[in-house]
Amino acid sequence: MIVMRTVSKLLAFFLALSIFAFGSTALALAQSQKRLAFVIGNAAYPSGALATPANDAGLIAQTLQAAGFDVVGARDVDQESLRGAYRDFLAKVTAAGPDAVVFVYLAGQGLQFEGENYFAPVDAQIATATDVPMAAVRISDLTKPLAALPTKVNIVVLDAARPNAFAKSNQPLAGGLALVDPDPNMLIAFNAAPGTVAPEGKGPYGAYAQALAEMIRDGGLQPGDVFDRTRLRVNEVTQGAELPWDASKITQPFVFFDRGPDAPPSQVSSAEIRTMRTKEIRDFDAHDAYVATLDRDTMRGYEDFLVAYPHDPLARRVRAILAARREAITWRQTWLRDTPEAYWSYLDRYPHGPHAWDARRRLEHFDAALEPPQGFAVYAYDVPPPPPDEIVYVDRPVLYFDDPEFDFAPPPPVAVIFLPPRPRDFIELAPPPPPVGVFLLPTPVFVPVPAWVNPPRDIYPPPNDVIFNNIHNTTIINNTTINENNSQGGGLTTGQKLTAGAVGVGAAALATKVALPAFLQKKEAVLSKQNPGGIPLKPGQGGQQPGGVTPLSKTLPANKLTGHALPGADGNTLPLVNGKPVLNGQNLPNNPNLPKDKSRKLLNKRGTAGGNAVTGNPVVSGQNGANGQGNGQGQNGTGKTGKDAKFRKIPGANAGPAANGVKNPSALNGQNSGQNPPNGKFKKLHNQGGGQTNGQVNGQGNQAQGNGNGPKLHKLPANGNGGGNVQQKFKVSNGNPQLKVQGQPKPEFHAQPKPEFHAQPKQQIQQVHRQPQAQPKPQQPPAVKKPSCGHPNEPACKK
Repeated sequence: MIVMRTVSKLLAFFLALSIFAFGSTALALAQSQKRLAFVIGNAAYPSGALATPANDAGLIAQTLQAAGFDVVGARDVDQESLRGAYRDFLAKVTAAGPDAVVFVYLAGQGLQFEGENYFAPVDAQIATATDVPMAAVRISDLTKPLAALPTKVNIVVLDAARPNAFAKSNQPLAGGLALVDPDPNMLIAFNAAPGTVAPEGKGPYGAYAQALAEMIRDGGLQPGDVFDRTRLRVNEVTQGAELPWDASKITQPFVFFDRGPDAPPSQVSSAEIRTMRTKEIRDFDAHDAYVATLDRDTMRGYEDFLVAYPHDPLARRVRAILAARREAITWRQTWLRDTPEAYWSYLDRYPHGPHAWDARRRLEHFDAALEPPQGFAVYAYDVPPPPPDEIVYVDRPVLYFDDPEFDFAPPPPVAVIFLPPRPRDFIELAPPPPPVGVFLLPTPVFVPVPAWVNPPRDIYPPPNDVIFNNIHNTTIINNTTINENNSQGGGLTTGQKLTAGAVGVGAAALATKVALPAFLQKKEAVLSKQNPGGIPLKPGQGGQQPGGVTPLSKTLPANKLTGHALPGADGNTLPLVNGKPVLNGQNLPNNPNLPKDKSRKLLNKRGTAGGNAVTGNPVVSGQNGANGQGNGQGQNGTGKTGKDAKFRKIPGANAGPAANGVKNPSALNGQNSGQNPPNGKFKKLHNQGGGQTNGQVNGQGNQAQGNGNGPKLHKLPANGNGGGNVQQKFKVSNGNPQLKVQGQPKPEFHAQPKPEFHAQPKQQIQQVHRQPQAQPKPQQPPAVKKPSCGHPNEPACKK
């Protein structure tokens, strides 16, 4: 009895322990945070390639990988690929659960139209302002579905406020990006303030992307602090030419990296930071007041600076910043109101402002007059009208802070109390190696984070965890350094090995590359099948992107395809000679690109080098067509080939022009007058021979006719001289043509020195008009003729 009680107690204890362990595991899983990122870098625009967006996207993607994000990304995508990839990403976010953290980064060309922001894919064709909604992707189409999901934090970064060459007309687009209001739990950031643009960097990375990566890597910073410091760093590095902007409604605590207990003490205490942010602008000196104004980035802060220091050299720069912000707020409220009275009110304030043409387009939408009626109700904005000294900065489509017309004073250096100095190993970053595949982002050399910086413990590790598990130490894969050396060590063991098939830099790229979205993985697989082992395709080439390179034939070298207007363009079929495409001397005898022995084999095998007068194949470089006469060079296979060959429009069979390599139906059908065949169908050549030819073979001028239904055609013997002495005999019987071929025994072929060719005057081609011709008299056969037999592919001779 006592034993039973003891066993029961033990069972109950183990059961309770199991339940506790299971509950702890479930709680841990429930508290784990999934981090997902979507990164795009578009640079290959038809109007001109951008220098840094692809590299910037690679740098941000790698930084997010180190912070534990499951990153998918691509470069140079068209509209279809961008939308399809984002749909796949939203499905992944939906499956991640309510605690997911989402980061979206778009680098490339951005633009605004009638109050909405757009991101331009690389295939965007925008000639007028009204092309924008169809050719570009509206940002709200990306943010609204994301905001509808039960995520914890959403961060959307548009590194896309750049000068653009779109819609250059008398109705220009407003420059930069439009002011927006983020959704709940979302932060939206621009690389340049609304209504302004950033100068295009020269590489390898843009100032905004590098500064953002630097601040993400600093442990313990909330998202607001990350982007405030990014604004100060960018303005410092660009000497005031670029001023980023962000707006946030994130309420949940979130950090990219944790700051460990062994971290060195901060140069500025938290109390000092709080005091600095609440201190009156007038209580700073002019230089610190300017930096404090940028740190706060509010209308009131800029106005307070102008009140405190109206005559300081920095006052003009601050006044331009304030003018752009006031106009952006005015337009945002006008667009939200969306009435004729609101657009009249905007034009009353800014008759030549950046959004003047947007306001006029909206008035046309309402079928309202451009001039307001007398006594209309003026809309009451939250901001006062611009003073006269601000108009000069916004009386234009776009504002450049580095515009030499304004000659702004350079900003002062940033004091440590606002921003710590730049890390020594993150000042000059090496350019990344070229991407190794279609759509793939560049993979920069990873700079290890400080030893006291670690990803939070309560996150799911990303699927590709090479960077995530080696953020502090050097990672070497097949003798290729992925991370720069760091004396702190830690993390996983180094010297990771991949499969034997991946070596060197290729192995490094495979180990650390950013995964493509599922949509682009499928597209890349299709492109690889279309061009296996051929010339690499450029991104977006599956649907023939603007600016892309047309896929070349695998049988023709690239240097053979330039400098000529080639047949086969616009979807037409390439001309065939002896059943194979001919281009610049390819597949012709005596091809200089082939060894001598192969040229001889081709010569013996193919016979005539000029087109087939019976089948109506086009003739290249003076070779005979039906009822036409060549120049005597191409008939025996010694015409120009290779890069010296030129294509000319010459008559095909029955004096019909052979245009674009299209075969002459009359020659195929065997009709001597170009008439259509019975029932509109063509018969095979071996069932119905050629009707009439008048071409010369080997310059001998043998004419022939034939008729009747006879045996099938036999292979003509060749003597290495383009067809040998072949007599063709045609007889007409009952209206059914039949071709009989008789030839002499095949002579031996002896190698001869390659003849030299000299340039000859270009032969003038005259248009041949088809005229009725009398039937030529049948040619009498020679007195003694022996049937062709005993040769390969011919019947045995009878005794």
